[in-house]
Amino acid sequence: MTDVHREYPDNDLVRAVLGPHNVHLARLEKVLGVEIHPQGNVLAISGAPEQTAEAGQILDQLYDLAKRQNHLETADVDAALRMGGEDGEGDALRTRKRHIHPRTPNQGRYMRAMATHDLTFGLGPAGTGKTYLAVAKAVTMMMAGEVDRIILSRPAVEAGERLGFLPGDMKDKVDPYLRPLYDALYDMLPGDQVMKKLAAGEIEVAPLAFMRGRTLANSFVILDEAQNTTPMQMKMFLTRMGEHSRMVVTGDPTQVDLPPGARSGLADALAIVGELEGVACIRFTDRDVVRHDLVTRIVRAYDKAGGPT
Repeated sequence: MTDVHREYPDNDLVRAVLGPHNVHLARLEKVLGVEIHPQGNVLAISGAPEQTAEAGQILDQLYDLAKRQNHLETADVDAALRMGGEDGEGDALRTRKRHIHPRTPNQGRYMRAMATHDLTFGLGPAGTGKTYLAVAKAVTMMMAGEVDRIILSRPAVEAGERLGFLPGDMKDKVDPYLRPLYDALYDMLPGDQVMKKLAAGEIEVAPLAFMRGRTLANSFVILDEAQNTTPMQMKMFLTRMGEHSRMVVTGDPTQVDLPPGARSGLADALAIVGELEGVACIRFTDRDVVRHDLVTRIVRAYDKAGGPT
């Protein structure tokens, strides 16, 4: 057994780290297999050497995070545990409304890949932050003047539905498919700024079919739900890249909604261009799910069953 002590100058921040009724402390003890004894602004950690060292690093990280945002949530504690004490501050993205840190090591790799590669593939199950982080990166680059436009796109065929059978005009038909992209935008920017930039064409949210025949220069372009593209659609999209542009393609290869036997354009693209210079491919797993804990268990249950029946 090893005893490690952490002393912090601000008692209020220490209380934020411990959480209401020490709920965060209990979570840390359970996951790390250590005992943490608060003594004012000193935290005494007891346990195996490796675990106490990691606990000390995580407590330091949580204290610094509490100092920046004045409070901590359970999600912050879980993120610190997933990061294993690794500080993601260098990868953080700052938008008008959010200061976004990686919550898993893979998220950190994804954020770094988008910063350094012209084309990044983000692959994995729901809840891993693939789309959310891509939109955050696009917004930060626009705010910094590194791109002039943000273009967000999705193939408009999902879950066996066809647009022709949906009510309303074309906008009414496609908006339900694009809603997750709008939601991410409104989480990054004040609503009036989103509306202003949409009206000015600085931000465009459109079905994939609207990309045909265009060259997208000085833009940050995101293709979401890319597993539902055909190979020809994917080739069309990838060849839209113009000068000073960046592309991010996200999708879950296990959730293809194309007709049976049809090849996914995402799988096709990964086989053809996945190893090219300037291309990064980040693969997320159920360990990267940052939604409700039950989502992680659902993903694992489906994986164990071999997918939907």
